[in-house]
Amino acid sequence: MIRKIIHVDMDCFYASVEQRDDPQLANNPVAVGGSPDNRGVIATANYDARKFGVHSAMPSGYARQLCPHLIIVKPNMAKYKEESVKIRKIFHSYTDLVEPLSLDEAYLDTTESPHCKGSATWIAEAICQEIYTTTGLTASAGVSTSKFLAKVASDWNKPNGIKVVAPGEELKFIDRLPVKKIHGVGKVMNQKLETMDIYTCKELRQVELEKLLKKFGKQGKYLYDLCRGIDKRRVSPNSPRKSVSVETTFDQNIEQWEACEEELLKLVSSLSRRLASSDAKDKIRKVYVKVKQENFVLHTAESISIGLDIGLLIALLKRLRKDYPEPIRLLGIGVRFPENRNNQSLRQLNIPF
Repeated sequence: MIRKIIHVDMDCFYASVEQRDDPQLANNPVAVGGSPDNRGVIATANYDARKFGVHSAMPSGYARQLCPHLIIVKPNMAKYKEESVKIRKIFHSYTDLVEPLSLDEAYLDTTESPHCKGSATWIAEAICQEIYTTTGLTASAGVSTSKFLAKVASDWNKPNGIKVVAPGEELKFIDRLPVKKIHGVGKVMNQKLETMDIYTCKELRQVELEKLLKKFGKQGKYLYDLCRGIDKRRVSPNSPRKSVSVETTFDQNIEQWEACEEELLKLVSSLSRRLASSDAKDKIRKVYVKVKQENFVLHTAESISIGLDIGLLIALLKRLRKDYPEPIRLLGIGVRFPENRNNQSLRQLNIPF
């Protein structure tokens, strides 16, 4: 069975929208985010800003230090959502199997799409061109036989480019990837792999499954599969949310953790309102608390729960305070829902890739 998966990712979406709407921002390093004077954080930055090392989730003050002439624009989420609606309409004109990941990216399954003579490559080209014609914004796309490869490929020829990993070319493409390109391989796991002299997916593929399971538990099977190009995840148009969270960044670091309990109660109220519009409250599987310290290190504590248990959230906060007593700059809480493990296969069709 040959699946035809496309991952479309808008190029510096928020910043690109702002540059399109304000000609004075053209040819300047631009970021969208909070004010450097109010401990804001960068949401996204254009490529001119990235040349200076500016990137998302970076404190705005530090971004301004790296790039003194950086222009930071306050986010306008209503405007970005409006553009996202236009883009998703374009996706759905080619296939009903669209799985949005955020406002600016999505997976599309075009295995059975009749458009462009059934060629996923031509569909990706048509979508990117139509996005530009409709919105004036550029997008990049990855085309392959799985979600994993399509997502990696979409980053290959950015900005405004397309990368195709055709059937039979998967392992050749994967061999060139550093292991950190595998989704879920963060800094800690990457360091563990390096201690095993594993830096590329090709090297990872030489390791036996038993050894990976012993070292990484169930994540070992995940690594074993992806470095072989094995990814059977479906594009899920109605994919349920896995979690909902709220957080707040303090104007000044909080040293007295008792004050965090008051802030936590405010967050509980906010999270309750977000959950009230659906029956999601009845499906809660876990609750968690996260804190980011003054050195920007993030710590999380979570527990199984059948609801939004305030007492449990406070207990998790106290556990974090005991383990990490240093002042904090951010506090967040959230809930996790059960995962949908429906893995139905797709019907095979004899359509050229």
